[in-house]
Amino acid sequence: MRTAIGAALFDLDGVVFDTESQYTIFWGGQCRHYHPERPGLEKEIKGQTLVQIFDRYFADLKAEQEEIVRRLNKFEQQMTFGYIKGFEQFIKSLRENGVKTAVITSSNQMKMSAVYAAHPEMKELFDEILTSEDFEKSKPDPDCYIKGAEKFGMARERCIVFEDSFNGLKSGRAAGMKVVGLATTNPAAAIREYSDYVIPDFEGLDYRKICDILGME
Repeated sequence: MRTAIGAALFDLDGVVFDTESQYTIFWGGQCRHYHPERPGLEKEIKGQTLVQIFDRYFADLKAEQEEIVRRLNKFEQQMTFGYIKGFEQFIKSLRENGVKTAVITSSNQMKMSAVYAAHPEMKELFDEILTSEDFEKSKPDPDCYIKGAEKFGMARERCIVFEDSFNGLKSGRAAGMKVVGLATTNPAAAIREYSDYVIPDFEGLDYRKICDILGME
């Protein structure tokens, strides 16, 4: 007997919105300025919260952290938030078939205020939106996705995680959920081992197709 899909849990950047290239530009500039000895560091920090990034890579730059936050807040208020191709049609198909939907993101509430300003319909597309303020531990820890399932009182095996970053994919896998990887940020070959299935975007995907792909109902 196939397991019924109960909830779809989406990361935000690189999954709902095509924003990862913008963040790569921002963090690339910060990393080259503060850590020129670590080329490519901006790719390593994808999927981590700001607190996690500071603790791991900028702990010895306490005085500069406030300035980085100021720059980031200004940058996020000016970002463009274009949906990943096919996303709107896909999530509507899920909801029409009774699937609960949630955003599970490392972004904070200040960032989300910019998202809501650009897309007021976001709160209608998702039953829950959980941000960094809602989690004690960051991806790749499974805490955030476990909390997402708990919001719906949903068994983990009935949840599907949609992620693009290595940390996010590992988080969904560690939570014991089906994981669909989006090759929007990293190559498909690189994320395949952490995913049950890999897609380039949501184009042509709907409720029935994702059920067939994952062997669910």
